[in-house]
Amino acid sequence: MQIELSPDDIETIIREADAAARRLRRKLVLPAADHDDLRQDLLVDLICRLPGFDARRGSIGAFANIVLRNQSSRIAMRHHSQRRAQGGSLLSLDVPLAGAREPVGDTLTEDDGLAAWHGQTCCATAVTELHHALQAALARLPAEDRRFCAALAHRPVTALAAEGFGSRSALYRRLADLRHVLTARGLGPAWDDLAAA
Repeated sequence: MQIELSPDDIETIIREADAAARRLRRKLVLPAADHDDLRQDLLVDLICRLPGFDARRGSIGAFANIVLRNQSSRIAMRHHSQRRAQGGSLLSLDVPLAGAREPVGDTLTEDDGLAAWHGQTCCATAVTELHHALQAALARLPAEDRRFCAALAHRPVTALAAEGFGSRSALYRRLADLRHVLTARGLGPAWDDLAAA
C-alpha cells in the first residue's frame, strides 16, 4: 500500500528520527560523528514500515515515535552484543585515546594489519614464534592427530564426519582432548591459529 505524505508529515518524520538518533547516540556513548549514521538507519527502517501507518489510529508523529523507539532498541541490543563479543567498549578510530591529541586511526600504520585495528598485538617476531611453537607441538602429536589437525584447518567437524574421520560426537571429544594437550604445552589460545600453521 502506497502512502501519501505531506511536507509537514515528512518534516515530522525527519524531526522524530533526528531526536531518536540523538537519544540513541547519548545512550550508547558514541562520538558525534555517528549521529548521521544512526539517523539514516532509523529513517530507512521507518520508511520501510510506513505502509503500516493508519491515520485513523493516530498521528504520523506518534507512529514514527513508536517505530523509531523499537528500532533504537534493536540497534542498542546489537551494539551491546558487539561490545560484549569484543570484550568491552568499542574503540572508535576517529576519537583520541585518553590523554592523546590525535585519533587512534592516525596512530596505527598500515603494517600493523587487521589485528592492530582490533586492539591485538601484532609483532612479526611473535607471529613467527607462535608459528614455530605450533609446528613443534604438532610434530609431537601422533600421526593420526596431525592428520586430524590438518583436515580441521580446512573443513568443519561435520564435513570430517561425513568423510569418515568418525562420528561428530567422537570428533568433538577428540578436539577437546587435543585442546587440552596443546594447552598443556602452552599453546591453548593458539589452537584457533592452527589454520595458519
